[in-house]
Amino acid sequence: MTRLVHDGRPTEAVDYAKQPLLVAHDGEDIIAASPSEEIAYRSTPASGRLVLAGTDAQPLALAAVRLAREAIRGQLLLDGWAVLHSSAVVRPDDGATLLTFGELLANDRVLVRPTGERDVEVVPWPSAAALGLGLLHSLGWDVTAREHLRAGGSFHPTRHESVTKALLAGDHTPLWENARRERKVQVFPDQFPDLFDLPLATGGRAAGLLFPQVDADAAPDTVDGTRTLGESDFMSGATEDRYPDVFGQAQGVDGGGRESARAAVAARLAELPHRTVRPSHDIPASAAVLTKVADAIDREAAPMQFLGEGL
Repeated sequence: MTRLVHDGRPTEAVDYAKQPLLVAHDGEDIIAASPSEEIAYRSTPASGRLVLAGTDAQPLALAAVRLAREAIRGQLLLDGWAVLHSSAVVRPDDGATLLTFGELLANDRVLVRPTGERDVEVVPWPSAAALGLGLLHSLGWDVTAREHLRAGGSFHPTRHESVTKALLAGDHTPLWENARRERKVQVFPDQFPDLFDLPLATGGRAAGLLFPQVDADAAPDTVDGTRTLGESDFMSGATEDRYPDVFGQAQGVDGGGRESARAAVAARLAELPHRTVRPSHDIPASAAVLTKVADAIDREAAPMQFLGEGL
């Protein structure tokens, strides 16, 4: 498969999952080779079949899992879902969901679609979560994470070894790969309830939008703001830079969703309460402000007959 990629046919160099990938065509099939990972690919979009071959089990397994997830995303995009650059918190008793924009944790994303007459359904993005060393420390989770590692446990294998060393040493100074990307602990979803006693939601319906403007030293508060949802808030085009659909799994649908799906979601979310908040590094004070904001959104959204409907 790798020889086919390099046999003189036209190729395109693509960054995929932070690795260089050479992509070419063999008839209707898409073929590709990742020299650094020693993995080759053959995709047949017409049938959905995708074959991977490699020399090392772990990178091959990671690539297979990643592409299984991308296959699911491709089908969801085809079925009318869109992908928001947002995190979400869900109230368990009725599914009321607050969407938070602004890359508060990492490359946050959730899947959304219009449902019913005016609701927006929300489901989680199936992936490990990236948590910075400073965030782990401020939440008090670094002790649990360190004990987990010392007991022979592990986190997602994509984490950088320097992160593991810092965590074991009790050093929560942020580690930077470059000027823009922080090296973080990659936590499997099921590790949040098991290790950190943080329950995970499987779905919800949007009730409000939060736009945080973090100021480390200021007093947490709500602030005046006119920020509204924009095209850049969807994982679309250049925004979705890590996993371009080089294997045709979404059959040409934009990574953020069909234009019609994005427009419908944006129109419905525009009708929901919006708040701009200023959290700081004072977690208790920030939590108090966010609770107050959530309560205010709750009261404002109640006339829309959302609350109490359940999932």
